[in-house]
Amino acid sequence: MTYRLFEPLHIGTKVLRNRTLRAAAFEGMAPNHRPSPDLVAYHRSVSAGKVGMSTVAYAAVEQSGLAFPHQLWLRKEIQKDLQELTHAIKTEGALASIQIGHCGNMANPQVSLGRPLSPSGKFNFYGTSWPRAMDKTDIARVVHSFGDAVRIARDSGFDAVEVHAGHGYLISQFLSPLTNRRTDEFGGSLPNRMRFMRQVISEVRSAAKNDLAVLVKMNLQDGKPGGQTLDEAVEIATCLEQEGADALILSGGFVSAAPMYVMRGEMPLDVMSALIPNPILRMFVRLLGPRLVPPVPFQENYFLHDAQVIRSSVKLPLIYVGGIVSRRCIDEVLAAGFEGVAIARALIADPAFVAKLEQEEHATSVCDHCNYCAARIYTTQMACHKRQTPEPPFLSICKKRGYVS
Repeated sequence: MTYRLFEPLHIGTKVLRNRTLRAAAFEGMAPNHRPSPDLVAYHRSVSAGKVGMSTVAYAAVEQSGLAFPHQLWLRKEIQKDLQELTHAIKTEGALASIQIGHCGNMANPQVSLGRPLSPSGKFNFYGTSWPRAMDKTDIARVVHSFGDAVRIARDSGFDAVEVHAGHGYLISQFLSPLTNRRTDEFGGSLPNRMRFMRQVISEVRSAAKNDLAVLVKMNLQDGKPGGQTLDEAVEIATCLEQEGADALILSGGFVSAAPMYVMRGEMPLDVMSALIPNPILRMFVRLLGPRLVPPVPFQENYFLHDAQVIRSSVKLPLIYVGGIVSRRCIDEVLAAGFEGVAIARALIADPAFVAKLEQEEHATSVCDHCNYCAARIYTTQMACHKRQTPEPPFLSICKKRGYVS
């Protein structure tokens, strides 16, 4: 089945040169909320490595949706920088996509300059914040901001937008019973909990017209008892198909309740805490981190079983993500009826991974799933310990863990 990977993939009005997407993994390369030369260089390298579409990650649609000072915020003032980014991607033959979303109760008040927003105002222990429940004015404004973000993306040269409706961020917070305790038309039954998502997709679809492909990342399950279930995911996927999404990216996990369900493995908390400037917060992570971020065993194609349930329920293109480490993994996914694959850590470890898949019959990623790259992004930019000698204070930690000699 491997040859299918290098056939063109149609998503909406766009055609990818093959069936691979660089998944929207947060790069941490946007100081002052604008693209940096490092962000441009990284996506250029992934595109040169023959990926079909490279997705720029974690762009907030408005300031209230920001979690980090080095996170993208889509606004007209950075349009020229975004155009440089899309030009770099497309010059190397890939299409350019950008993930748009709102962090909701995960927003950082020091960055978003206000109390975080959420469906119900429930205390977020993971983000140590007490958000306020969104009123109807908040909801209408944020929905409109999604449309504005799409228009900026279009004018900046992007070919697609990926609406982030998973992982426990704002749209996912409305979908999940873990965080949505509303008693109005936006809470309670699943159709009510989907109402905010439907309004966002309608706004995005209207703003995109036929100029941009619209993809949606959604959860298969939240990975936490009492959260969104797989049965509900079937209804959500069906709703998104009816609302006009061009493709779905099937993921899972809720960052404030089941963080390692998303990527699996262990979070190296010593790496995460090494750059935290606040000594109290640093001690908090070291002491309580193992309880808040427990490991989840890694296995290849770990979302595939759940994703196949969605495959049997909808007809629109489905993009699989999760545990892809080799051509054999990809062949298994494509043979199961999925149109494409999204790859994250393997392309952080080696931006030319897709080119190797084309050249080598038994190509396997050099990624060891240690999650060093993920542990860094809370304070600095992503990096793989295999691609560079880690800088202090990471060097001693990496030596202790055996990442480097």
